[in-house]
Amino acid sequence: MSTRAAPRLSTAMRAAGSSSWRRAQTLCRRSRAPDSAPCRRSVPPLWQQRWRLAISGLCRPDPIALPNRREPEMNSPRDTASITAPGMLGTVGQMLDDGLLVAGADGILISANAAAVRFLGEGLVGKPLAEVIARDDVADLVAGHTSSCTLAYALETSVAMEFNVRVQRIDDGQIVAILLDMTSQRNLEKVRRDFVANVSHELRSPLTSLAGFIETILLNEVRDWPTQQRFLKIMEEEASRMSRLIDDLLSLSRVEVDEHIIPDERVPLLEVVKSVIASLEPRASRRQMDIVLVDDRPSQSNRPVMYGFSDEINEVFHNLIENALKYGYEGTDIRIGISSERAGYVQVAVTNHGEAIANKHLSRLTERFYRVDKARSRQIGGTGLGLAIVKHIVNRHRGTMEITSSDEGVTTFAVSLPLIAGQRAL
Repeated sequence: MSTRAAPRLSTAMRAAGSSSWRRAQTLCRRSRAPDSAPCRRSVPPLWQQRWRLAISGLCRPDPIALPNRREPEMNSPRDTASITAPGMLGTVGQMLDDGLLVAGADGILISANAAAVRFLGEGLVGKPLAEVIARDDVADLVAGHTSSCTLAYALETSVAMEFNVRVQRIDDGQIVAILLDMTSQRNLEKVRRDFVANVSHELRSPLTSLAGFIETILLNEVRDWPTQQRFLKIMEEEASRMSRLIDDLLSLSRVEVDEHIIPDERVPLLEVVKSVIASLEPRASRRQMDIVLVDDRPSQSNRPVMYGFSDEINEVFHNLIENALKYGYEGTDIRIGISSERAGYVQVAVTNHGEAIANKHLSRLTERFYRVDKARSRQIGGTGLGLAIVKHIVNRHRGTMEITSSDEGVTTFAVSLPLIAGQRAL
């Protein structure tokens, strides 16, 4: 490998600043010293050979001599550039999730990796870098006024994208640009801000109500006992609302943290569902509603058993059936259907009759604090977190949930969960 390739690689890596590039630098140094001690880590020879070949392509200014591949003749500078471009990026450059652009000393792009093409579109090679990334800082660098720059860059496409861009002129005059996709991070930051704002709002409302009633009672402005009782009843409801919200927040946090842990407890699903129904029947009776369990499996004697955490599975169906009771019309039935939609899975569908939910809301119902009718949800005591908890628990148990709602107001939450391998739901 050419000795003048090392400074170029070092400069490009400093511009990139990622662990992949640091690993590439280490391998590049080793590729220059074939007699050096082997890496302490056991690396398969073929894998090591491919890495070194890729790093050679990243470091060397000349084309890579691939095995069993005839080198084409180069008759012009343009031919040289077209051959050099893939060699400069190599396999490593194409594997990067970050966009990587290489321009000649004149600022014309001679290479772009797959990520850059995905971000910026086809046909990048041959375009001026200052046109592809239309910012004054880049134009100044191409003109030779600066040697490096870092900037934020946004693309107004069908889906807004944000990047941190680092541009560096390296030793032989060529220009390397790294595009770090920050879209997901920005979206996560927005989700966090919205979550904090929603929690603050949900807590502030009952706290304000409590403070008002407490102040009224302390000032002795309400002397008759019936009014005081009414105030105390409202205060109790608001305190319970805050308690439910805090419990749901803790539950959601716990489920999110442990979502990657695979459950290993044997859970008899039908028994869990029956237990939840029994616990909610008194509430259903108060609204003149019946909870009807319908087992549609051809062989009802076979008990569906799954790997899971019984408390979490209980929470899933408690939340779903409780929601059906809250939002269903008084005097209607709640139907719990057990079926085997596909091999190795059992489906539990909770159906109620209430107000229809528009299609535009269905995909967002499992978002934190998302409500179709905020006023009604608060009135009936919802925290806005129940379905978010259900979604994370179902994901943890490698299941799926489908939500449908007809124009007549028949809404169904269908949860499919995997059975223990080898067991049939039939």
